[in-house]
Amino acid sequence: MGVLPLKTAEALRRTASLYERVKSVIPAMEWAAFVDDIDAIMRLKRERNAVILAHNYMRPEIFHGVADFQGDSLALAKEAANADADVIVMAGVHFMAETAKLLNPSRMVLIPDPKAGCSLAESITAEDVRKMRARYPNVPVVSYVNTSAAVKAESDICCTSGNAKKIVESLGSPQVIMLPDEYLAQNISKETQVKIITWKGHCEVHERFSAADVVLFREQNAGVTVLAHPECPPEVVAASDYSGSTAGMIDWIGKHRPTNAVLLTECSMSDNIAVNNLQTSFVRPCQLCPHMKRITLANIRAALENMEHEVTIPDVLAIPARRAVERMIAVK
Repeated sequence: MGVLPLKTAEALRRTASLYERVKSVIPAMEWAAFVDDIDAIMRLKRERNAVILAHNYMRPEIFHGVADFQGDSLALAKEAANADADVIVMAGVHFMAETAKLLNPSRMVLIPDPKAGCSLAESITAEDVRKMRARYPNVPVVSYVNTSAAVKAESDICCTSGNAKKIVESLGSPQVIMLPDEYLAQNISKETQVKIITWKGHCEVHERFSAADVVLFREQNAGVTVLAHPECPPEVVAASDYSGSTAGMIDWIGKHRPTNAVLLTECSMSDNIAVNNLQTSFVRPCQLCPHMKRITLANIRAALENMEHEVTIPDVLAIPARRAVERMIAVK
């Protein structure tokens, strides 16, 4: 790596234990490029009494390097509710930062890049929900957490990909409106007797996978285990060995320890899981989420240095939206 600046060399020493965790997925030269930001972020967290919540789709230098809590949408929602900090930084997309704020109204919540959006969240508006209610009166509305606070405020309860079936069945209704992810709703409908009314929203990452991709992965990688996120089209889920949330995938890999696996989801997942599952070789179909990748070490550092990009939600939306999220969390 040549002669490093003294400041960087010192940062490398201070973060040596962190690098031990990720050296299997981050080359030493790459870590050296990250280490000044990582060292500064660790210092700023102490100074600001801040915690960083990182979604499973974050790059490993964030996920394993600076995050205090990692997980899927449900896990992060719960961690946000239990966070003992003055400042919460959401290393994820905007709806996740809103959810953290809903559950922590008295704390400052920062999003490193306010443009980190979500194709699902943008596929439906509060007015759309009101129109659905008018079309299907007295039918409860289940909104995926991948929605804005305004949409949550129009909903009866929220769900994640990990608890959707449980949430749908908890309502005791013969039919529910489930929005906005059409494929998730279709996949859940195969697991329950509840009639599900869908909305035509899709994740721009997961909708790219096809059943033909599954066939190709199996042909090119003998004995490979295929895991699909339930936001994938139903024919992809049907052709896979397992379908579940990102947390479900992590648990499945840890329990079954396959020799080879392919995850049909955002490609940083493979790197993040590989750190703790060296027994598994991952085939990496690199479908990047452009919104998740807007979050970087540099803008996490800037958010903490400048206390910028604070997430605020007016009470008229926050109160009913919080009720929908808390109702989800209360379902056991």
